[in-house]
Order: sequence, then structure tokens, then C-alpha cells
Amino acid sequence: MRRSQQKAKKKKWPWIVGILGLIVIGVGIYLFSIYNSFTNTMDEIHEPLDRPVSDMRVDEVKLDEKDPFSVLLLGVDEREGDRGRSDTMVVLTVNPEDKTTKMVSIPRDTYTEIIGRGTMDKINHAYAFGGIEMSMATVENLLEIPIDYVVQVNMEGFKDIVDAVDGVTVNSPMAFDGYSAGEIHLNGDEALGYVRMRKEDPRGDFGRQDRQKQVIQGIMREGASVNSLVNYKDIFTALGNNVRTNMEFSEMMEVQKNYRDAVGQVDQIIVEDGYGETIDGIWYYMMDENELAEIKSTLKDHLNM
Repeated sequence: MRRSQQKAKKKKWPWIVGILGLIVIGVGIYLFSIYNSFTNTMDEIHEPLDRPVSDMRVDEVKLDEKDPFSVLLLGVDEREGDRGRSDTMVVLTVNPEDKTTKMVSIPRDTYTEIIGRGTMDKINHAYAFGGIEMSMATVENLLEIPIDYVVQVNMEGFKDIVDAVDGVTVNSPMAFDGYSAGEIHLNGDEALGYVRMRKEDPRGDFGRQDRQKQVIQGIMREGASVNSLVNYKDIFTALGNNVRTNMEFSEMMEVQKNYRDAVGQVDQIIVEDGYGETIDGIWYYMMDENELAEIKSTLKDHLNM
């Protein structure tokens, strides 16, 4: 009896090993397909620029040596037959030694010199006049720091990214047209309306910047969840259709390896001491000189300049 039981046990093991082997192979194929789709998407969104190194840098940033670097995030409101304008402009500086990232949202109506055009105008018009390169040069001139990388997101396609992660949950600070105060879950169209609203917010563009940050953090949180693995094809398709960056795939891998702790700790720098001024019938935001000088100093120190 014991011998037959032992035989039965021995016969079970090959089946168990076989099943485990199939599971491992299946998981391996699945993970490879994700990796393969990821690399294809990264190749698709990569868009090299005419200016590979900022004029403000003596030496090129070396991510493998953990040099601090900067990124300009451009949320672009593209229109048919028109290049559009940068609806959102956010500058990030990343320092792996401090393990922190500084983030400053530049009010889109900021009155400044548009570099390459030689005129004073709203900073978000730089994209309409000269695209990504003119936006980068204008931000560099305003903040007096080099901009090493840029990430451009089509705001109309922004909703596709939100839908790809099955929506985002945010904590709305106020109730406004169709949105209730408190914790709410938003689909793509709702998220786009949430980040675009400005007129009903008593804080204007500043309240809008906070809501944009909420949705961006929600996308990052949902994108990192287990559930997102099931939707990875939709996520990669949405990214491929709506995101462009000059950062190469190999550089993204270096950031993942060497800057993970810094990217996880974001310190927001608030622009709030400026004032509005009307020039020739057009309203502009004038940054406070002392506040701007402090922001410049903070970002320079963070970049070890």
C-alpha cells in the first residue's frame, strides 16, 4: 500500500513541475512582450532636437555618472492647422545626491523675452512661434538654468492616457461645474476638464497648476499598480500617440537606475508673489523680481551650478 502511494506521489510531481514550467514560460513571454512593447514605444516617442546640449552647460550631462539634470514638461494645446500653444510649463531639476526633485510651474501668461524672436510676450507663446526649441531657450533665459531634456504631451490626447490607466482619483479642493469637492474618480474627458478649468477657481492659474499636479500624480500612481500590467498595450499606445521627448531609451534606463530615489521625492516651488498688468489691452503675469531671484538660486544650487 505504501509503495503504491509512493508511486502515486511520484507520478504527481512531473505534472506539478510541468504546470509550474508552463506558468514560468507564460509569465516570461508576457513580460518579454511588455518589454518589447515598451522599447518600441520609447523609440516612437523619442524625437531628437537640433540643440543636443544646452548653451548654458560647459560639459554634457552624464547620467551614468549621476549628474543633476533638468527637464521641461510641456502640455501642448494642439489645434487643427495650428501648432498650438503650451498650455502647461513645468520645470523639474533632479539631484541624485540630495535624493530630491524640485518642481516649479511657470504661469503661462508670464511676461518675458521670447528668445529667438526678440520680443516680449506671454511665455506660452514661445511654442507657437518656435516650437520646443524656442520654448526651451525662453525658459532657460527666464530661470537662468540649462534645460537638458523636454517632454511634450498633447493635452487633447492626455485623456487617452488617463483612460488607459482606468481613470485617476483626485481630491478636489472645491466644487465647480460638474465636479464635486472631495475625493472623486475621473475618466479621461473628466480629467481633461478638471485640469483645464481656470475661470471658476479663485486662485486662477495657481489653482489650476495644483489640479494638474494631482492628475499627473494620479497617472503615475495608477501606472505603477498591478492592474496597469493588464492594460499595458493601451498605456503604451496612448503614450506613443501623445508624448514626445529628446530623452533616449538608454537615458531613461539610467534615470531608473541612478535617480529613482530623487524622482520619488518632489519638492514643489510655488510662484505666487507676482501681479497682473495690462499692456496694450492684453493681460500679463509679472513675476516678482525677488521671488524669481530666489527661484533661480534654488534651482542653480540644486543643479550644482
